[in-house]
Amino acid sequence: MTHLTALPFSALVPSLPALTLGQAAAAQPNVLVSLWKPVLLLLPIIPWALYVSKVLDKHAARFILPREKYNTVHLFVGLAAFLGALAIPLRSEGAFWAGFALLVSLLLADILLFIKIHNKDERVPEAFRLSLFDFSKMKEASAKKKTAQQAGKAELAIRMKDKQLVPVPNADTPEFALRTASEKIYCEALEQRSSQAELAPIAANQYGLRQTTDGIGTQTQTMPAAEALKVIDFWKSAAKLDLAERRKRIFDDIKIKRGEIEKPVRVISQGTPQGPKLTLLLDPESSVNRKLAELGLLDSQAKELRELIETKGGTVLLAAGPDQGRTTTFYSVMRLHDAYTQNVVTQEVEQQGTLEGIKQNVFQPVADGPDFATSTRSLIRRDPDVVGVAELPDAQTAKELARADIARTRVIASVRSDSAIAAIQGWVRLVGDAELGSKVLRGAVAQKLVRKLCTNCRVAYSPSPDMLKKLGVADGAAKQLYKKGGQVVIKDKPTTCPMCGGSGFFGQDGVFEVLVLSEVDRQLIRAGDFKGLAQELRKRKTPTIQQVGIQKALSGVTSIEEVIRVTTEAAPAAAAPAAAPAPAAAAKPAAAPAKKA
Repeated sequence: MTHLTALPFSALVPSLPALTLGQAAAAQPNVLVSLWKPVLLLLPIIPWALYVSKVLDKHAARFILPREKYNTVHLFVGLAAFLGALAIPLRSEGAFWAGFALLVSLLLADILLFIKIHNKDERVPEAFRLSLFDFSKMKEASAKKKTAQQAGKAELAIRMKDKQLVPVPNADTPEFALRTASEKIYCEALEQRSSQAELAPIAANQYGLRQTTDGIGTQTQTMPAAEALKVIDFWKSAAKLDLAERRKRIFDDIKIKRGEIEKPVRVISQGTPQGPKLTLLLDPESSVNRKLAELGLLDSQAKELRELIETKGGTVLLAAGPDQGRTTTFYSVMRLHDAYTQNVVTQEVEQQGTLEGIKQNVFQPVADGPDFATSTRSLIRRDPDVVGVAELPDAQTAKELARADIARTRVIASVRSDSAIAAIQGWVRLVGDAELGSKVLRGAVAQKLVRKLCTNCRVAYSPSPDMLKKLGVADGAAKQLYKKGGQVVIKDKPTTCPMCGGSGFFGQDGVFEVLVLSEVDRQLIRAGDFKGLAQELRKRKTPTIQQVGIQKALSGVTSIEEVIRVTTEAAPAAAAPAAAPAPAAAAKPAAAPAKKA
C-alpha cells in the first residue's frame, strides 16, 4: 500500500514565494490622515466664509465699496490658508495643530484687515462701522425701537462729569418715558451726523427741535412747551446744572455711549424772551482740533498765513460770520506757535478746546471785578510773545491790543466780520485811531464754510460756455463740474445714498481770503480809502472768498450752487460800537457765560 507524504504548501505552488511577516504587514492599506483632521480644517472656513459673504460683502455693496476686488482677495487668502495648512507635513500631532493655527490666523487676519479698511473709508458713516464680534451691527438701525421699548433698558449710557452713570428709571414710570424722549433727541442727531441739536421755543406753548448738519439747520419735530421743559431739565440734571436757572447761559460736559461709540456732549442752557433753550453740542472739541492743512486753505494761502504768524509782532485779524469756522481757525493758528519756546496765552469768553502748552485764560465776569478789556491789558503787561483773543467784544479791548508793544508781542484777534476788508474797517473803527490801527496791523484772514459734495453720489455734468463766462472761467478750462446727487444705484435700483443720507453733501470745507498788508495798503487804510485797498488787492491778484470757492467747485470739492449760496447771502455788519466808550465806562461783554450756576 502506498503511503502519501504531506508536502508543504510552497511545494504545491512553487511559483508563489513565501511571504514574511513584515511583508504581510506592508501589504495592508495605509491610513495617512485621521478622518477627523480634514473635517477640523474645514470648520474655521465655514464661519469665515459666512462672515465675508453676509457681512463684509453686503457692507461693501451698501456703501459702494470695490466688492469685486475685495472678494478676489478674500478667495485668494482663503485658498492660501487652506493650502498652507495642508503643506505642513502631518506626520505628527504637533505638525497638524501648527497647520490648524496657521489656517485660523490667516482667516482671522483677513477679516480684521478688511474691517479696518472698511472703517477708514470716508463713505462709511461712523455709526455703521464694523466690529469683529458685533455681527448684528448692520441690523442695529432696525432694532433701535425694539431696544428702547424693552422694560427698563435705556439705549444710551449717560455719564456725568464725575464719571457716574445717570440711573435708568423703572420701565413703568413716567420718568422712563421722559428718558426715552430725551434720548431720542441725541440718537436722531447722531444718525443725521448733526453737530448740534437745539430745543427752543418757536410759538406760544410750543417748542421745536432743530438739528444742524453740515452747517444747515433743519426743524425735525415740535412738542408742547410742558413736555419740552421736562426734556430740558433732564439734560440739565445730567450735566448737574442749576435747574432753577432759566436765564443765564450755563453749560457743562457729559459723555454719552451708544453701542460701542462714546462721544463727549456739551449741554448748554440759555434763556430767551420766549423761554429757556437747550443746546446739545456733539463732540465740540473735535471741531476745533484741526491742523492748518485740514481747514481748506489753498497752498499759497497757507504759505502766506504761516509767514504772517512767523513775523514777530503786530496784529493779525481772523474774521468770519457766526458758525463759519472762526473758532476752529483761531485754535489752529494758535497751535502754529511753539508754546515751549514762546510765552503764548489766550483770552477767551468760553473755552472750546485744549491748546497744549498754552495758558488759556477764560474771562469770568463778577460783580465789581475787572472787565474784559482790563483783564486783557493785564495779560499784555506780562510781556507774552503771543496773545490770542478769541472774541473782540468792545472798543476798549481793541485799544488795549493796539497799544501792545508790537516789537515784542504778536496779537491774534478774532472778530465777527464777513470779509477781510470789512474786518479791517471794523478794527480801525474800534481802535478809534486810523494811524494807530493801521500801524500795528500785519494782515487779515477771512473765511466762510461751504458744504462738500458727497463723493459717493455726486453727479458730473458739462458746464455751458455761458456759465463759465459768468463765473470768470476761461472757456475750456473746466470740462466737467459736479452737483449734488442724493441717490445711488444698487442692483439697478435707485436708493438713498447711505453716506450722506440723501442730502448730497458730506462735511464742510473752508474758503478763505488771506491779506498780507504792505506799507501801501496801510497808507490806504490810514486815508480811509477801502475801495482803493480793494483795487490794490485785485491788482496783486489776491483771491477773494468767492474766487477760492469757484476753484473748489472746479476741482469737484463743492458745487457752483453751494458757492453762490454761501458767498451771496446777507453779510453781518462789522462789529463796532456807535461811539467808543470811555475807559471808565467800558461795558463788560454781555455774552460772557458762567460755566455753572
